[in-house]
Amino acid sequence: MQYVVIAHDGTDAKAADRRTAARPAHIEGAKRMKEAGTLLTGGAILDDDGNMIGSVMVVDFSTREDLDTWLDGDPYVTGNAWERIEVKPFRVAI
Repeated sequence: MQYVVIAHDGTDAKAADRRTAARPAHIEGAKRMKEAGTLLTGGAILDDDGNMIGSVMVVDFSTREDLDTWLDGDPYVTGNAWERIEVKPFRVAI
């Protein structure tokens, strides 16, 4: 099943540092997901100045539990970069 994941970074003074620290491992994981077919697309949410403040990913997992397992281990989660995460069932149209 496809899902859209909308994740907002923290807004405290150290939020950008946490994202920067976790980013290389997050990107490596995203590359592996893309190769495996579980990541359909994704990218950073930007503020008006072009700074990364969150992420949007469209993913495809067999079950919500599989998605939750991935999320629990994602470096942006374990590194406390993402503060608020929304997950919604989604269907790619094109």
